[in-house]
Amino acid sequence: MHADTIVQIGAVITLFSVCGSIFVIRCVKRQISEMVDALEDVRNGNGNRRILSEPHELVAPLAYIINDIILSYESRLSAYHQTEETNRQLMTSLSHDVRTPLTTLIGYLDAAHKGIVTGKERDNYIETARRKAYDLKEYIDVLFDWFKLGSDEFSMNIVTVDLTELTRNLLIDWIPVFEDIHMNFTIHIPEQPFRVKLDPDGYMRILNNMVQNVISHSHGDRIEIALSKQGGNIKVRLADNGVGIDKEDLKHIFERLYKCNKGRSEKGSGLGLSIVYQLVVKMNGTITAESVPGNGTVFTLFFPSTEEKSGTGTFSIQKAE
Repeated sequence: MHADTIVQIGAVITLFSVCGSIFVIRCVKRQISEMVDALEDVRNGNGNRRILSEPHELVAPLAYIINDIILSYESRLSAYHQTEETNRQLMTSLSHDVRTPLTTLIGYLDAAHKGIVTGKERDNYIETARRKAYDLKEYIDVLFDWFKLGSDEFSMNIVTVDLTELTRNLLIDWIPVFEDIHMNFTIHIPEQPFRVKLDPDGYMRILNNMVQNVISHSHGDRIEIALSKQGGNIKVRLADNGVGIDKEDLKHIFERLYKCNKGRSEKGSGLGLSIVYQLVVKMNGTITAESVPGNGTVFTLFFPSTEEKSGTGTFSIQKAE
């Protein structure tokens, strides 16, 4: 091949190469400009902005990374706004659920202290003040549990425990309460140990919150608590014969600050069952709620068992009606 021809071919190839490089550089500059615009848009509050790029394009990996960062940013921002709204609702709830009964409590105590009421009436005022003080303590305890669950310092002491013994010991303390408020109760606990891995204090809060929920909100006069083994899980069943929960409310029953609008009492923080749900999940368990308005509610918990053998005997307690 003639030398001039070779030179001409080389020149053409070089020209095409240069043109191609210029085209690629222009495309990259355009895409980088689009990225800058998108990031500026995100900075101004548009978290839905995304950068479009074909897989074969030079800047595609960078575009995908930026999109992932934007998505993560939007998720964190949404979580922040949700937390902010929750805190606002908590402050509103505190204002109503703490200040109001505290003011009433002070009024009863002042009346007794200043001699405005005397004799039997004074004793009644003091007893009312005592009950309201315990109600406030219960409310503050729930708030403390809620904030503790959401803090970075929260930790659980997961150990192997005998759930039958632990449950039995917890419920024994509730029997005088049931009798005092004239609530019929049935408790079925196997004599054979059911071993599970969980946090004993966390389980105590779960069971106490659920029993208190029945007492405070169900308007029923019977509670049934039973432990059994189902497959590889330990089943804890808690049922009442109260007014029940509407289907729409049942969907949100474990959400924080959610309060049923009908039937069940609106008294409370709206955090109790949310705390129960979070604790159950943190201990690798599950919880469900079933209810028919007018026919009571059933809560069912499952915790993974650490053994295969099931119990044969049953320890039962039942209040005579």
